Amino acid sequence: MKSDHKKVISIAEFRYPPAAPVIPAQLETPSGLLTDTLARPLRDLRISVTDRCNFRCVYCMPKDVFTTDYPYLPHSSLLSFEEIVRVAQILVAHGVEKIRLTGGEPLLRKDVEKLVAMLSALRTPAGAPLDLALTTNGSLLARKAQALKDAGLTRVTVSLDALDDATFRRMNDVDFEVAEVLRGIEAAHAAGLGPIKINMVVKRGMNDAEIVPMARHFKDTPHILRFIEYMDVGNSNGWKMDDVIPSSEVVRRIHEQMPLTEIARRQTSETASRWRYRDGGGEIGLVSSVTQAFCSSCTRARLSTEGMLYTCLFASGGHDLRALLRTSRNDAEISSAVAHLWRAREDRYSALRTANTPASAKRVEMSYIGG
Repeated sequence: MKSDHKKVISIAEFRYPPAAPVIPAQLETPSGLLTDTLARPLRDLRISVTDRCNFRCVYCMPKDVFTTDYPYLPHSSLLSFEEIVRVAQILVAHGVEKIRLTGGEPLLRKDVEKLVAMLSALRTPAGAPLDLALTTNGSLLARKAQALKDAGLTRVTVSLDALDDATFRRMNDVDFEVAEVLRGIEAAHAAGLGPIKINMVVKRGMNDAEIVPMARHFKDTPHILRFIEYMDVGNSNGWKMDDVIPSSEVVRRIHEQMPLTEIARRQTSETASRWRYRDGGGEIGLVSSVTQAFCSSCTRARLSTEGMLYTCLFASGGHDLRALLRTSRNDAEISSAVAHLWRAREDRYSALRTANTPASAKRVEMSYIGG
């Protein structure tokens, strides 16, 4: 248990960066064409609205680390809805077109529908509405789906790691039944929050026997099942390469029973490769950040629950926008600071990862900035 205490301390270190971002002496007007050192534009913003979750999934918030006395953020540290919308509006001016609300479990944030309504009112410089989505574990979706749709949410992604109830309960580690998540998916579909994406994180020896049953269940439905390689995000999940099922193996297992053909991505910035069933039964997606890095096309920024801006899912530190928001800095100053940060961005962790990359390397936890 000693190592667990060390993990908790390392997680907490991400919460208190030493200083706010630098505001350039020369302020600038955003053009919507901001790019980084690798010519990658800023197009997607992931916003974590809470660091709390009612699941203890083994690959994200393992129970031996995220205990009942884990020091979650106090409410005063969280960005208010108004602060979140202010940051979002600044980033939209720099080119963001898609916003995804994450957590923790975002539906645990009180009145999250109000935030959805506030964000849905934003427009790009060209006057277009944003693509506004939310990722959830589905536990509260059945009761929240219609309110989210009414508030302006475009679509949802549901994390579902198994159909077999015993396997699902082992994965979420809080004995939550799979039937309630399936009810949430149907409620979201009925509300018009689609196409719904279903994310399955595959861990060898734990739920990989569910690959084909999951594929079969969601085949011939409007939903898109996506298989995600088990990633080395953060330091608390005990990640080992031996636990990773490569996407190529996932495709092979499904193809043997339900033949597949690869199809083109809709956009180069999409994280998932696409495969369709040859009999016309829909498609699946493969997110292969371990075996087939997509850093070269990554257009994502992440905003943590308390206002830290991260330019990579595997980042070792963030940039404290909350300090700027709460010290009377104006939008032009914050906008110029963000532009300065993105232009200096050179993150490509997955592309540079090797077998010799130390597992102990300091990385922010997924539950802190979302997936």
